[in-house]
Amino acid sequence: MGDTGNNDDSHVLTMKTVNPRAVEMEYAVRGPIVTRAVELGKELAAGAQKPFSKVLQANIGDCHATGQSPITFIRQVVACCTCPDLIDTANFPDDVRNKAKRILKGCKGESAGSYSASAGIDVIRQDIARYIHLRDDVPSKMEDIILCTGASDGIKTVLNLLMTGKDGNQRAGIMIPVPQYPLYSATLTEFNACPIPYYLDEDNKWGLDVGELKRALKEAKGRCIPRAICIINPGNPTGQVLSRENIESVIKFAYEEKLMILADEVYQHNIWAAGSQFFSFKKVMTEMEGGKYSKMELASFMSASKGYMGECGFRGGYAEIVNLQPDVKAILLKSISAKLCPPILGQVVIDTIVNPPVEGDTSFEVFQKEKSQVLALLKKKAQIVTELFNSIEGIKCNEVMGAMYAFPRIFLPPKAVAAAKALKQSPDFFYCLQLLEKTGLCTVPGSGFGEKPDTYHFRITILPKLEEMQAVLATFKDFHLSFLNEYK
Repeated sequence: MGDTGNNDDSHVLTMKTVNPRAVEMEYAVRGPIVTRAVELGKELAAGAQKPFSKVLQANIGDCHATGQSPITFIRQVVACCTCPDLIDTANFPDDVRNKAKRILKGCKGESAGSYSASAGIDVIRQDIARYIHLRDDVPSKMEDIILCTGASDGIKTVLNLLMTGKDGNQRAGIMIPVPQYPLYSATLTEFNACPIPYYLDEDNKWGLDVGELKRALKEAKGRCIPRAICIINPGNPTGQVLSRENIESVIKFAYEEKLMILADEVYQHNIWAAGSQFFSFKKVMTEMEGGKYSKMELASFMSASKGYMGECGFRGGYAEIVNLQPDVKAILLKSISAKLCPPILGQVVIDTIVNPPVEGDTSFEVFQKEKSQVLALLKKKAQIVTELFNSIEGIKCNEVMGAMYAFPRIFLPPKAVAAAKALKQSPDFFYCLQLLEKTGLCTVPGSGFGEKPDTYHFRITILPKLEEMQAVLATFKDFHLSFLNEYK
């Protein structure tokens, strides 16, 4: 028998031979602090004594994991599609049963256990096109829509089309915001692409300045081939909501620089700040200057995981991709065919979101009540978190205008920065790890999203139950002031 030891010769995959792109990839939202949080939870369950009785997972936008109740209408439709006998035997409302029947008729063999077309079930794509049309007052067609395994899968699919397949200064360059959702940086590393970071303006409510876009693009030229610009609106992790004027300026910039626009709009239902409003990039692009920009290539993304529904586990999402050349669209469809199809139940959930009960439907009142309660509570927590952080010495937090996160800046004493660097840790990682160990509050260091040099942040979700948030944030204040005193 051959040697079964741990030397390099005994394995095909070693740290020398594994894909170097996989080694380089980082995804802070599920990084080492989260790993430690899981360990602490197990230690508590085993009877260990800690300064806290529970680990509060505020690191990820997982609504149901933090106690949000499912929307009844969504789950009833999913139940009927999963177990069609319920259509006749359960005491579900008529509109639930009719919707399930319609979706099942669109499935092969009228079963949610069958494959769909790679782009998704046709009746669901039709419903998405109608939803976009009603939302934007701009035409949408089924042929431009693909269902995907969460928005993340759709984003990766489109990014893959933009790659050049070359190395060095011939790599594809993709403009991404800083701070950014780490999906983008991780995917670009995986694809051997070149990120072109542009900084959001923290002093201006995390606004997007065209001058900064031009600076970033100018610096990138010569080391890559710029292909697209990503915008997250409402913002993750920063929680800003772009004004229509801001969106118009980005569209003009992309048009002038011949860049495809990738609009991550998964938080479009999560708008909290007074005077803020969601505008889709497609709507603005189509309406600007008599349609001058209406032929630009644009991909926009939506998910079942956020909004008021928070159905992360079903992995439902869609992308609307407009103005591709016909032969390029054929390549897109070929590329998704290799994945067969997105989960059918995820597609069902998306349909309940884009085609919900309307006034007069049996389920309408319950649906509207549940949706309103979820959104009202999130809005309240957004306000509480913003106000609390801004009341504490050494912290500054822009208003959580939308999405599900606060991204406060922490002003760390030089002694704390030095202590972190002595441990070869980012200062905000050093801070967040101590916060976890002393309070049980699991957050994500700002360095995992990118930030301007010598600034430090962390991301915290507004999803945990209100009473838990209030209790832990009171503990957080004590921790923070103690931390400042220890390292002053």
